[in-house]
Amino acid sequence: MASEELPARIEREGFAILPRGITPATADALLQALRPVKEEASTAQRRGGVRNLLENVPAVRELARSGPVREAAGSILGPHCFAVRGLLFDKTPDANWKVIWHQDLTVAVRERRDVPGFGPWSEKAGVPCVQPPTSVLEDMVAVRVHLDDCGEDNGPVRVLAGSHREGRLSSSSIPDWLERSAPVDCLVPRCGLLVMRPLLLHASSPARVPAHRRVIHLEFAARPLSGGLEWHARV
Repeated sequence: MASEELPARIEREGFAILPRGITPATADALLQALRPVKEEASTAQRRGGVRNLLENVPAVRELARSGPVREAAGSILGPHCFAVRGLLFDKTPDANWKVIWHQDLTVAVRERRDVPGFGPWSEKAGVPCVQPPTSVLEDMVAVRVHLDDCGEDNGPVRVLAGSHREGRLSSSSIPDWLERSAPVDCLVPRCGLLVMRPLLLHASSPARVPAHRRVIHLEFAARPLSGGLEWHARV
């Protein structure tokens, strides 16, 4: 997919798969760099994703700054966008979970402040998280970097194309979407990228094969938060 086609595809569908992303050598280096933080994480933490990668793994910070990842985010959000959160997801026999249909509605911030339009609050891996106004989420994009092949048996992300265009959806509206829109399995080869809007309805099933499905999930934003709130990370 040409870079000029990506913004239009994201606007229309809410997601796009870029089969050629990082190089195999970069993927190998990232796996090596991630090994210490992954080994330190408990099974419970792994099920929810290993968090705070931008803060703890220099190689992930570099990934967010340069190359196809940065180009993909910048083509959608503009040249001044920045990464605000990094997570590692890996489905294995010990951490093989199902994710129900949902939108990504929270952002990570440095400290809690009571600001109109922001809430409810939560905490993940010691970091304050909050649901911001819909306008903030509409101005974000996630780039998921695949470090392993992800086929039909690896618990791929499934999406409902176009669902991001209706803003924040109630749980009661999801069955209607499932009736009128066929889910799409996002099958991504090793080193490929899945680019998606946070408000896109997505889910995933448990993997059916005992293999890794390691994905670095990077979230990008294009502007500061309001009311004195600050992004927890900014790369």
